[in-house]
This record gives sequence, structure tokens and C-alpha cells, in this order.
Amino acid sequence: MFKEYVCKQFDIENEVFDFCEKCEKELKENFEQIDNIAYYNQAKVLSAMQKHRLSDAHLNGTTGYGYNDIGRDILEDIYADIFNAESALVRQQLISGTHALTVALFGNLKHGDELLSVVGAPYDTMEGVIGSKRKVKGSLCEHGIIYNEVPLTKDGKVDFDELQKKVGKNTRLALIQRSKGYEYRESLSIETVKKIIETVKSINKNTICMVDNCYCEFVGTKEPTDVGADLIVGSLIKNPGGGLAPVGGYIAGKSEYVDNSAYRLTAPGMGKEVGPSLGVTHTLLQGLFAAPTVVASAIKGATLLSLITEKCGYEVMPKYNEKRADIVDAIKLGSPEAVKAFCEGIQAGAPVDSYVKPEPWDMPGYDCQVIMAAGAFIQGASIELSADAPMKDPYIVYFQGGLNYPHAKLGIMTAIDRMYKKGIISF
Repeated sequence: MFKEYVCKQFDIENEVFDFCEKCEKELKENFEQIDNIAYYNQAKVLSAMQKHRLSDAHLNGTTGYGYNDIGRDILEDIYADIFNAESALVRQQLISGTHALTVALFGNLKHGDELLSVVGAPYDTMEGVIGSKRKVKGSLCEHGIIYNEVPLTKDGKVDFDELQKKVGKNTRLALIQRSKGYEYRESLSIETVKKIIETVKSINKNTICMVDNCYCEFVGTKEPTDVGADLIVGSLIKNPGGGLAPVGGYIAGKSEYVDNSAYRLTAPGMGKEVGPSLGVTHTLLQGLFAAPTVVASAIKGATLLSLITEKCGYEVMPKYNEKRADIVDAIKLGSPEAVKAFCEGIQAGAPVDSYVKPEPWDMPGYDCQVIMAAGAFIQGASIELSADAPMKDPYIVYFQGGLNYPHAKLGIMTAIDRMYKKGIISF
């Protein structure tokens, strides 16, 4: 009955349904491990909310300057507790992960300081912030920041030998990007992050180690601040917002560096003391509370897709049975036709704009056309089921998100079905 309903309602071939169901049955142990991590992180979030005596009075918002916003302040205390940090800046005025990173970098770097990217070139939008390869108005390089980077090894690993050579007395901040971006490499495990931080600090203990933690929150039981990171930065419309946060970003870590970021976001002398919550505090808190199980659902979906695409003969990173550092799957589909079919299927499985056919377009900040499938309730929320790909060889599609596992599974089925009907894959 269920199979008949799904296949009829979403126009999915019986062969596709049966194949996906068969794959899912092989993942019982994987899903149990994912649920255990979610259980741990849910306990961590709940404990922090109880510890800081979250009450109904904190759920109201402020306007104007936002003085004495007890809800905003308790939200930041809870974030700091969860991430084992001295302080946190959690604001809807941070409009994206890139914006949060920009605020943290500009707040903690001065003219003549060196910024060192540990994992090679940054992703495209961060390159605009840095401005090392092209002149960008308002970039770090335009403001006199010196930029350097440690190229990845040929197999996409962190080059620790080169890292030791690049860290110097003027290296003010080491930027560690955990997730792969549009690179076909392993996302950084918490163990690798720890080794990077230890290496940097052994050479210059005053270097700020800042981790771009986007897509990685609650994937494991430890965060970068648990292993020595001075700052971690992320977006609320990814993992920690739980699909409910309408906008926002966070910066957490040592008080000095968080305060420096706050002075950049608002104004020197004001910092964290101002900034109205505008009635979204309850949504940010509720989203945070839901985040561990939402992230678990996204990981289950990614694990299922990894197994399905591996069985269909594609190279995928990470493989279904490998430890994950983020919620992203990178699949080498090998042709523009396969990428388009996959993205069309993800879009067709969305709750919003399911009737829209995604097409490649000249997305600002990228060196080629990009196709994006994202029928999301929150614009750009990649914790919701989505897929995107730069339209260039070897045609790798990046899949992430899923507010709940049943939807992730249905979206995967519609994507595989589109490829199956077009003769791109077979079982």
C-alpha cells in the first residue's frame, strides 16, 4: 500500500523504489550510530538550556538599540556552553556564514597582520572577502592584510610539512575550513582539526586558530572548541538553526576574539551590548533545540545516497561506511546531463517550488555556471534538502540537508528516478 502510494504520488518507478528500499535495509547499524550521536548532542543542548534557566520571559524580542535584551543574552550563553566556549555572538544581523566569517576576520586582523589559510584556497565567496586573486572593494587585502595559504597535497590532504614552514611570527590568524566547499576532498575530521591547531600553536602560540564550522555542527560529539580552537564560526540557516532559524550566524570562542568581532559587527565601545532581536529569539532557540535530530536526519539521507550512488558505480565522498565530518555528499556524476537530472529530481521532491526546473546560471562569485536545487522554506537554507554543482568537469554534485529523514529519502528517490528514466543509471 505504501509503495503504491509513493510511486503513484511522485511518479517513481517500481524498480527505483525497490532498489532504494533494499539499500536502506543495509544501513541499520549506520543509522543506530547516527542516532547515538544525536542523543548525545540533544542531551548537551537540553542541559545547556536548563543550566542557564531558560524561561518564557527570554522568548520575547526587543527593537531599536536592543539594550538589556535578556533573550539575546541567554541565547548567546547557551551557545557558548554547548560549544565549550568562553563567549558567543549569535545574531540575526549576521546574514550568512560568509558574513560571520568576514566579521570575525575583520574584527581580529589589523593592517600588516598575516592571514594563513590552512586548507588551500578558500571557496569562491570567501575569496572575494580576502581579495588575494582579484581586486575586490573592501576586501581584507585592500585593507592591508597579508594573505598566505598552505596548498593541499595531491590527494587533498592537509600538508603538515608545509604548514610548519608557513606559520611565522606575523601569522595572526590561521583559517581552517572544515567542509569541502566545491573541492573534491575529505572534510576535516575533529582529529585533523586538533592536529592542525597543535601544529600551529607549537610554532606560534599567539596565532588565532579560527575554524569555519559550517555544515559540521552536531555531526559528531565534539566541536573544534573542544580541541583548542580559539574561534568557531557558522551559519544559523545550516546545522545549528535546525531548519527554523530564518537568518543568522554565530561566532564562538575566547571572549577577547568574540568581543573583537562584536565591535566590528556593531560599533567600537558597544559590541555585544546592542542589537535588537526583533522577535526571532524564540525561533533561534527552538531551532537550536531541534538541531541535533535535524542534523541526524540529514546525515541519514546522505548515508543512504552514498550507498545508492556507490552501487550505481559512481565515486562518492564520503563513502556510506566512512566517518563523517559534515552533512555533505560529493558525487562524481561525470556529465552535465547526469547533474541536471539529479538536481531536477531533488527539486521535484521539494515542498516549495517543486514544479520549478533548475537551470545552470552565472552565479556571482563563481568561475563557472552553477546549478542549484533547493525548494526550501528559508532561502538558501542548506540544512534543508538541496543539491548544487559547478557545471564543469568532472561534474560533481554536492548534496546536503533534510529536515527529516522521510523527506530526505523521498527526495533521493525522485533524484535517482529522474536519472533512471533518462537512462543515465541502471540497477
